[in-house]
Amino acid sequence: MVKKILLGLAAVLAMLAASFLMGCRHATVRDVNGSAGGVRTYETAFPLVESRLSEGGLWINGGVAGADLWGDIRTTTGLAFGVSEPTKYGDPTAILSGAWGADQTVSATVRIVDEARFKNASCHEVEVRLRTSIDAATHSITGYEAYGSLMANNPYLHIASWGGPNGVWVNMESRSPAVALKDGDVLKATVTGTNPVVITMFINGVQVLQVEDRGAYTFSDGKHYGPWTGGAPGIGFYDDVDNEWSAFGISAFSATAR
Repeated sequence: MVKKILLGLAAVLAMLAASFLMGCRHATVRDVNGSAGGVRTYETAFPLVESRLSEGGLWINGGVAGADLWGDIRTTTGLAFGVSEPTKYGDPTAILSGAWGADQTVSATVRIVDEARFKNASCHEVEVRLRTSIDAATHSITGYEAYGSLMANNPYLHIASWGGPNGVWVNMESRSPAVALKDGDVLKATVTGTNPVVITMFINGVQVLQVEDRGAYTFSDGKHYGPWTGGAPGIGFYDDVDNEWSAFGISAFSATAR
């Protein structure tokens, strides 16, 4: 009980700090850790202009695991987007800090600012993270990712697992729907269970993919990792063809866990 109270107090203090930084006019970040039932909820419409997504220290960026390995997330008012991709699979990434329950639901509203800047080239992707951990000591990122293409000429949706070392990952579904995310679409994913772990992906409230992870998938390095039973929600992006990061992103984000 004391631990729950302390966690709740820490969440409230973090929320107040974020609100203080933004002022009343832009107080659209909500971080609530309810002691009743152990539910934590986070919502944001990215009201700040930040070179590295923080919102009062409530986010951890991918560069923490190695600035030469993974990119960070930047924000302008109403938009979160990638900064850079230092390696082929060093997706700009950010996850929420603090303690999160294992059963997670994450939603992100896709924002396409200027599709013409894509120059009709793939790949450009929006991603949501589940049970993700960023480890500075081991230079690793683990966890699950539900993601989709923004390109009508190369439509796909995937659910992936990240094994830790940079570039070590696997898509887990047996079939990828030929769907491209559009401006305003809501990408949602949930994760439950321990072994198997069940990850489900939704677009605008409609289920499009579901996978189970028992730790049997073969990753890009030929090894097996997971299943992941803990970690935090978050977001990510991918762009392997240009540097038009601010042409697309996420305009709103929410996460709930218990």
